[in-house]
Amino acid sequence: MSILNVNEKVVVDNSIVNSEIHTHQPYTTRFKNNDEIRIPIQEDMCTLPSQSYLYIEGKLRKEDGSISLNAKFANNGLAFLFSEIRYEMNGIVVDSVTKVGLTTTMKGLISHTPTESIKYQNSGWYPTSEIKTTNTLGQFNVCIPLRRLLGFAEDYPKVILNVRQELVLIRSNTDVDCVISTDDDPIKIEIEKLFWKVPHVTPGLAEELALTKYIDKNIDTQVAFRSWETHVYPAVPTTDKHTWAIKTATSLETPRYIILGFQTGRDGNIKKDMSKFDHCNIQNVRVYLNTDRYPYDNLNINFSDNHFAMLYEMYARFQSSYYEHDAQPLLTPQQFKEQAPLIVIDCSNQKDSLTTKAVVLRIEFETSQNIPNDTVAYCLILHDKIFTYNALTKAIRHL
Repeated sequence: MSILNVNEKVVVDNSIVNSEIHTHQPYTTRFKNNDEIRIPIQEDMCTLPSQSYLYIEGKLRKEDGSISLNAKFANNGLAFLFSEIRYEMNGIVVDSVTKVGLTTTMKGLISHTPTESIKYQNSGWYPTSEIKTTNTLGQFNVCIPLRRLLGFAEDYPKVILNVRQELVLIRSNTDVDCVISTDDDPIKIEIEKLFWKVPHVTPGLAEELALTKYIDKNIDTQVAFRSWETHVYPAVPTTDKHTWAIKTATSLETPRYIILGFQTGRDGNIKKDMSKFDHCNIQNVRVYLNTDRYPYDNLNINFSDNHFAMLYEMYARFQSSYYEHDAQPLLTPQQFKEQAPLIVIDCSNQKDSLTTKAVVLRIEFETSQNIPNDTVAYCLILHDKIFTYNALTKAIRHL
């Protein structure tokens, strides 16, 4: 825009005449451990799931119903309420995340900026503070954006036309990982209300006519996004060299980013914070996609000597690579070392051969000391995914 263009006309955008948040309720009001919760959206709607969110209201109490003075939600603790979340279109699973709390914590720690983290406090996200999500009576209510839970919602910003949608949540079999406490008293989390709040969009007359013509042409709409897939190494051997064969992927689901994290003695331990990670004296990490190795050089990390600058640099560069904007890392180097020493491997730039055949993913890692007992390794894979949907025939097809 030129500063000399004084004759520039004012443009008013009337392409959308209305956008309202509608509340969608689950089929059931039972939200106990292991329950499946389904929240439907009927098919004759124009919705914007990328801007939707979950509203959750409930109470954190001791198992006998009394108020707990020592227990509080861990960072992102409300996400640990669910073991799995799925987004379905016409009964076909389009995107899903398992170990929801762990996955979204790892993804959030590398993705969110300090400014975003202030906004996401409304969802129970407190990575660098001790603020409590509950009041003195143990009551809580949060709004968790769907873009914090699913790669589809984060990456696809457009409306979904005329197909039946369903959000499926599986409650975790235990709530221990949601909270941290100074004592061993059993706790109970009661979900009293759970809604899916979704924007319903009403286009202007010209846009509605154009969309109707598009639907009538029987065209498949292509949707591309990056899915989040978590793999678990439940009992890492107590040695200093390890090889972890993780998966074989199709060419369209080739891993683009690998995030590796370790936890010692945290899973199922109410006195340990499940939203934090341990460095386990990691020294080197190598990711192999078939025979291609990432990173090219050895890392030669030494946490005892405070030599982890390369690891932090890999963490800090993630946002500029993944989102293509200036990086604003959430954690300082010291916070990174103490709270979340995650290993972020960028393998987004690949040879053509990796995009035309099956890809075998393998991780090798070394530590300066033997891995401690009761250590679990987590590998978060961010990979491409594409599907199409037809607003006329309602057909869903994975590519």
